[in-house]
Amino acid sequence: MDSTWTHQTVMLEEAVDALAVRADGCYVDATFGRGGHSRRILSQLSPQGQLTVFDKDPLAVAEAQRLAAGDPRLVVRHEGFRHLGELGGGCADGILMDLGVSSPQIDDPARGFSFRNDGPLDMRMDTTRGQSVAQWLETVEVSTLAEVIRDYGEERFAQQVAKAIDRRRQERGPIRTTGELAEVVAGAVKTREPGKDPATRTFQALRIFINAELEELQQALEASLQVLRPGGRLVVISFHSLEDRMVKHFMALHSRAVVDRRAPFAEPRPMPLTDVGRVMPSTAEVAANPRARSAVMRVATRTEAAA
Repeated sequence: MDSTWTHQTVMLEEAVDALAVRADGCYVDATFGRGGHSRRILSQLSPQGQLTVFDKDPLAVAEAQRLAAGDPRLVVRHEGFRHLGELGGGCADGILMDLGVSSPQIDDPARGFSFRNDGPLDMRMDTTRGQSVAQWLETVEVSTLAEVIRDYGEERFAQQVAKAIDRRRQERGPIRTTGELAEVVAGAVKTREPGKDPATRTFQALRIFINAELEELQQALEASLQVLRPGGRLVVISFHSLEDRMVKHFMALHSRAVVDRRAPFAEPRPMPLTDVGRVMPSTAEVAANPRARSAVMRVATRTEAAA
């Protein structure tokens, strides 16, 4: 792995503490990234413990495999955490999901995630499969593009951005680089919050869409109900409102007692989760790592109730 790109793990202590790691337990790091959380979990496991990690990024997987080569407790899966359910029912004492992109992915221009440095317009988490953003933008209909930018980026100028991208590809051909896309978006977005680049929301939307991030998150959250053992913890760190709303809704939905209106005096139906709460990064962490400022960690415990 190229050591030029470093990653500072967000909410390292808080996330691992929330998992309530048992030395002989079995845990899942659904987004290995550069392994900060995984290494801390492994440091608390005995030889009888196990950690399974998922990641789509080939560089992250290579790092995980290097770590696993000397540690039989670690199992590496080169795939997204939509496959979480394949682990089997009741096999995990804790699941950690650290969502979004890692600093190495953002900082490396070759990955195409950022508009700050010009590079190929890729944005795929897994560069070994699927369409890049550049390839998708070549043929997508304007109406579909506007919908993606609006729904995944919460961009109020989505229609203007989509039309500007269409004009650019009609007049000058496909958009190939992050710099070209950022320039087109800047011409279409006339106002933006102070300190925020005009391209921020569009880049976010295209990244989320091309990697099917929200769909994958929903699948993994649903699978967690089967994979977690009673008493196991689900810990999710989100970095933007779309993810956090989904996680918040999921935990609330599955931890709220339900009364059968047809039998109002019956006991409420037990729910599969207990919502433990929300944790924000400390002031000191945000000062040391500005990328932590938007992080929200939510925690729930699997109950004895059937899903």
